[in-house]
Amino acid sequence: MADKLIIFDTTLRDGEQSPGASMTKDEKLRIARQLERLKVDVIEAGFAASSNGDFEAVQSIANAIKDSTICSLSRANDRDISRAAEALKGANSARIHTFIATSPLHMEKKLRMTPEQVLEQAKQAVRFARNLVSDIEFSPEDGYRSEPDFLCRVLEAVIAEGATTINVPDTVGYAIPELYGHFIKNLRERIPNSDKAIWSVHCHNDLGMAVANSLAGVKIGGARQVECTINGLGERAGNCSLEEVVMAVKTRRDYFNLDLGIDTRHIVAASRMVSQTTGFVVQPNKAVVGANAFAHASGIHQDGVLKARDTYEIMRAEDVGWSANKIVLGKLSGRNAFKQRLQELGVQLESESEINVAFTKFKELADRKSEIFDEDILALVSDESVTAEKEQYGFVSLFQQSETGELPRARIVFTVDGQEVRSESEGNGPVDASLKAIEAHVKSGAEMVLYSVNAISGSTESQGEVTVRLQNSGRVVNGVGADPDIVVASAKAYLSALNKLQSKADRVAAQG
Repeated sequence: MADKLIIFDTTLRDGEQSPGASMTKDEKLRIARQLERLKVDVIEAGFAASSNGDFEAVQSIANAIKDSTICSLSRANDRDISRAAEALKGANSARIHTFIATSPLHMEKKLRMTPEQVLEQAKQAVRFARNLVSDIEFSPEDGYRSEPDFLCRVLEAVIAEGATTINVPDTVGYAIPELYGHFIKNLRERIPNSDKAIWSVHCHNDLGMAVANSLAGVKIGGARQVECTINGLGERAGNCSLEEVVMAVKTRRDYFNLDLGIDTRHIVAASRMVSQTTGFVVQPNKAVVGANAFAHASGIHQDGVLKARDTYEIMRAEDVGWSANKIVLGKLSGRNAFKQRLQELGVQLESESEINVAFTKFKELADRKSEIFDEDILALVSDESVTAEKEQYGFVSLFQQSETGELPRARIVFTVDGQEVRSESEGNGPVDASLKAIEAHVKSGAEMVLYSVNAISGSTESQGEVTVRLQNSGRVVNGVGADPDIVVASAKAYLSALNKLQSKADRVAAQG
């Protein structure tokens, strides 16, 4: 009889800790709906105590999502736990995930607490949380580098206090698969009440082994929950990749003998949505969701696939959501067809006015492009101008002139708090001139640390998707813009990043 492997997605919490990957409440809710469609078991919606914005995001997801357990992270203190419980009140199924560091290095240098103080605080936190919700997860931060004897004491104690899931994180990505698997196994064998909780793994990818370590924790260690993110999103080198761990278990069921509740047909849609929302482009050779994941360039490979797909393909592209259908909608499509496609893509706009703005933009795009793809629609509704009334800066129009041997010039019209302003500048190229024209008026003083261009679909008619990463006073933000004109897309991305720099939402870094 196969066990079930629980998939715990932390894209909206740990994934968002990537520099520049912070998301708005509406963006988080849109991704949460896609994760629900994917049938993710547990969605870690955020860290409710870190800011009012994160609290509202967790609350809105808890109220909207019905088929997945909604989880909020909290430090091991009453304030954080109370705030998490309050945000989760509307959830059909709620979980509080509380953590405290247990490695000697973290206890001494970061917490400045003795092991006995940490043990007592862990027990009190779980005891307090257990009175608020019935589903409690406990994580010993930097668990893999903790002393096994002390870790056993802590984990035995929190299980006795009512923790229902025990997560052992490799917080800094230091583990090696075989060693990590046996580390989990030894903990479970040594702790008398280990059978009273589900064991979980949470691995970071600093040495490129997050998926391998997680799978070793499952196969060798007996863990039955994996914590992961869409596209492996996460700070530093990222987290365990949901799509990779899911398809490994599904494809090699002969080895793992585990059941999954995931509807894998929605993996690619989730990957695209997270990529377009955060501006973190998926590399073409990324497993499962990369553009080349099912492409065969070698003549020998092509010949084999044409004769029998399983000669070179171990899974089917359509099983993870790669679609063969080409055109989604065209310029003759009506408003109802557009609304229906938004629903199929997991997009929920808040008001009729937002739908009207999005539909107008769709019609404008359809007049410029003969083929409209799902990616085009997702990029269109991700555009901040759909909900421009909430933003300080909004794009209006752009004129740019570029000629060989002449210095390019750009003249841009954009809104500042709803009022149109005009600015112009020269630059090394039309993009440089356009962004300098914006900065000449705004005077943000921000440093651009990344500029990247990605074609949304595969032709010269494609929309260009531009990511701009700005840094100012220690804050790092990403802005994303899309348009068939790459210069316009760049201006939109820059304005998007400036809007995020203006946001005053404070976030508390937390790492499981």
